[in-house]
Amino acid sequence: MKNYWYISLLAMALALAACGNDSNAGKARAMITTGANNNASTEGAESPHIVIELQGAPAGTVNLIGIFEGQYYKADSAMADASGRVVFQRDEPYQPGMLFALYPDRTTVQMLVDKDQTFTLKADKSDLTGTMQVTGSLDNQLLYESLRFDQQQQPDMARIARELQNETPGSPRYKQLIEERYALMDKRKAYLQELFDKYPHSFFTTFKKAGQNPDIRYITKADGYTLDTARYAWLYRRAFWDDVDFSDKRLLYTPVISNKLKRYITELTPQNPDSILNAAYYLVDEKLLKWPNYDPEYYKYFVNWIVLQYDPKESTVMDSEKIFVRMIQKYFTYDRVFWADSVEVYGLQQRAYEMSGSLLGQKGPNVTAPGPDGKMYSLYDLKAPYIIVYMYNPTCEHCAVETPKLVKFYHEWKDRGVDVFGIALDTNHDEWVQYIEKNHMPWVNVFDPTNRAIYAKYYVDITPEMYVLNPDRILIGKNLKTHQLPIIIERDMKKRGLMK
Repeated sequence: MKNYWYISLLAMALALAACGNDSNAGKARAMITTGANNNASTEGAESPHIVIELQGAPAGTVNLIGIFEGQYYKADSAMADASGRVVFQRDEPYQPGMLFALYPDRTTVQMLVDKDQTFTLKADKSDLTGTMQVTGSLDNQLLYESLRFDQQQQPDMARIARELQNETPGSPRYKQLIEERYALMDKRKAYLQELFDKYPHSFFTTFKKAGQNPDIRYITKADGYTLDTARYAWLYRRAFWDDVDFSDKRLLYTPVISNKLKRYITELTPQNPDSILNAAYYLVDEKLLKWPNYDPEYYKYFVNWIVLQYDPKESTVMDSEKIFVRMIQKYFTYDRVFWADSVEVYGLQQRAYEMSGSLLGQKGPNVTAPGPDGKMYSLYDLKAPYIIVYMYNPTCEHCAVETPKLVKFYHEWKDRGVDVFGIALDTNHDEWVQYIEKNHMPWVNVFDPTNRAIYAKYYVDITPEMYVLNPDRILIGKNLKTHQLPIIIERDMKKRGLMK
């Protein structure tokens, strides 16, 4: 029963230290292209007067922490007295969403805030959830009632999980435990549904619905008890966003959306470019854009987060450039990027175009450029089944390390059907020729001072860069070191039956 409003106290404390006194939630989010934050509406909200009485909490500064699209910001602060009592009061309403009162000892009190911002929370620190008394706020009354229900169920859920680990799948006891767990889940589901039906327009209902896990059951293989994990995962992903109201911006000011997005993309989706893109397309095109009156801030957040998550400079996913390119081409268009100007959009589109020619799985572009003798040489003139495109700079320190390794690899592998096509970058003729002679680079080497020969063909972020083309001249490897080349080539050879 994972709750998607959960927040790490350490993460919150670190975020608070990072954000200092900044009370602007929009500044807490680093976008790929920045824009003004469209704040959730505070129209009609009253001036806040929030009292927290936390018995056993220390005196000192209590920081009120907000969250916007997964980033924490400091909304306010006030002094708690020796009894743990603190009052947050000001003229300007707080952003509707979820706030966290962080005491000096990192004890945290969470609360939902909407139009009604006058209420009191009273509890004992030793059992905050169990002893919480709420006055003046229906949303927080329902929040803590639901938390107490989960708290009561937790021991049985934990016991069932422990016992399942020691039982054989399909055994009578195993099936009994599964039924017990489903019974608890049904009880919780019925409990929440009763609250949803009774208070359909409360912020609590919108928030709590958004945080629920899909209830996918009995997805088994032919034996009737072994979980069909592939089918289960597919159905789970498809239902993951069903209860999120994309027209309600308040949810972006709670942890629920950022936690769901991270889990959906990085945990529930296989970490390869095609799967990640398919998940992104489904979320944006099928769930968000088809939602009646969706808030455009969700679009901005989703597409920016996914692109930043798989930034080619930082991501470890093979060919994360494909994710960047396809997301930019599809979603960062002039008519859709409302938070940036045309110059920023052009820059992103241009970078995506420069990367688009060298994505894994597509045909590697041909390159024709002059060699040291002034004659023109083409990549596609090489006849070896496998070609390494090696892009280097004579003054690059990493190239100085990698080039001798590649020369050694070439001599060891040339009789097995491997050749190298070297492309020098950002140099001059004399420096380039001296580098070839110094390193005894025996393969075809070319250099185009204008870079026109390689522009938008083989993308280079940092040298050295290596690409691998197979016999069909399909790109099967990129961003490699020399020691990784045999792995890529032998894997393709095995697929072709060229080796066991």
